Amino acid sequence: MALSAPQTTALGSRATAAELKSARVPVESPAERFRHQVLKTLEALRARGLDRSETFRALFGRTILPEAVYEDLVAALVSGAHVLFFGPSGSGKTSLAKDLWELFPKNVWVVEGCPVLDHPLALIDPQVAERFPPCPICRRRFAPGSDLARFDPKSVDPSKVPAVFVRLREGFGFARIQGSSEVFPDHLTGNINLRKLEEVGDPMSPLVLEPGKLLQANRGFLLVDEIGKLPLGTQNVLLQALQEGTVTPSKSRESFPGEFVAVATSNLSDLDNINDPLSDRLTSLHIGFNDRHADNRKIVELGRVPSSEAFVPEILRDAGVRVIEAWRLRAGEDNPDVGEVGSNRTLLDVGERTAAIAVLGGRTVASSQDLRSGLLHAMRGRIRARSGDSFRQNEKRVIDFVDQYVAPALKRSAGVYWCRYYASVLKENSPEAQALVSEGRRLKDDAALAGRISEPGLFPKFRGFVSFVGERERPDAAVAPTDAALGVFRLLEEFSLFSCKEEDRDDAPL
Repeated sequence: MALSAPQTTALGSRATAAELKSARVPVESPAERFRHQVLKTLEALRARGLDRSETFRALFGRTILPEAVYEDLVAALVSGAHVLFFGPSGSGKTSLAKDLWELFPKNVWVVEGCPVLDHPLALIDPQVAERFPPCPICRRRFAPGSDLARFDPKSVDPSKVPAVFVRLREGFGFARIQGSSEVFPDHLTGNINLRKLEEVGDPMSPLVLEPGKLLQANRGFLLVDEIGKLPLGTQNVLLQALQEGTVTPSKSRESFPGEFVAVATSNLSDLDNINDPLSDRLTSLHIGFNDRHADNRKIVELGRVPSSEAFVPEILRDAGVRVIEAWRLRAGEDNPDVGEVGSNRTLLDVGERTAAIAVLGGRTVASSQDLRSGLLHAMRGRIRARSGDSFRQNEKRVIDFVDQYVAPALKRSAGVYWCRYYASVLKENSPEAQALVSEGRRLKDDAALAGRISEPGLFPKFRGFVSFVGERERPDAAVAPTDAALGVFRLLEEFSLFSCKEEDRDDAPL
């Protein structure tokens, strides 16, 4: 059969090792495949006109990283390294690891029926077999008389080795380990399958093994979340795989292949629990919180799920981000009791809590008081409750902080919003701005009058503002455009006073 290029080969296609060899199908390690995928993707992004910084950012579409991290991470991937993301809880480490799995090339040729996805050419080519030893199950399967000792790639008929083109998935080329003191070595190496044991009868046979996480990740990707929480014995099993590319189950006479790209995460408090030899096998990259306000806003917008029942204006979302940024600057990363209070998860929670509080109050447009309550709910909910006294102390700390910073944050966010409209739409025309403010003040407390806003000749300046808010913020269809714009207008009147100060013309963090 004629084989297509990997990117055009249909999933489920079948062939033999002989046909793969004739077609010169490449034999690469997972790290080599990943390297080529990264380079190919970067080339495609550059062809679209993106500069160096933009191409690195575009590789990780769902995770916003501090600028300095991108180049270090891409360099590590291209070099074929295993990586360890460490940093404060909630900084996006696991999200980034999942982004890497999304980027990882998943379509591969495997020996049909192999539980650990051996490459078909490893069974017929001595050089490939030396570099990527096939599993003992496949060796027995293709050895004369099913005798492992007699297996020799040179004696295997390539036309008898069936191959299938598959997509790697959970349990087959991708495995995830959640760090815990209860993750024992056999979770990684595998267990005896009792049904297979009944069929085979030999508890030491590789045929009775149910592949553990490391074997499930063979030829693919392994994610180890909170690696520092793994017991040392379990870490040593992982170390063997990273050093040798093999895994030896405790009750097996044979070693299995365990070749994969490993991505691990760790909170700062667990770093000392990672044993030194294992740490030495990982390229450590610090994933901290973003310093740039624009990046934190992107995180919120990427994770935002607009409420169908309440509209949270951009001014409130932006101010919520500024309060969390201020907390990060003043609280630091070294207090585990409040380490999550300033996390990216809290950033995302604030908008949802604000919307929920507005809904419970019967409001379709959230107010500044809803934001204050939303901040308190989101931030208090991230306090680690070690004891009642410590929780109450930290809770008071959060309440005092929010009460101190929410008003300045709202003033800054409202000022930036008004300056944007004043400069881009009104072209800094003061009479136009005064006319808009006059119309808005007539409308904001008169529902009957607001209902006539679409009538010809009425409130032309405010209709333009309604269009601006609708196009910029895209409120849910359940929220009337006029109501959304009036909600924004009230915030501008309350906090910006419709003045455009010089410091509000940029968007630096609070």
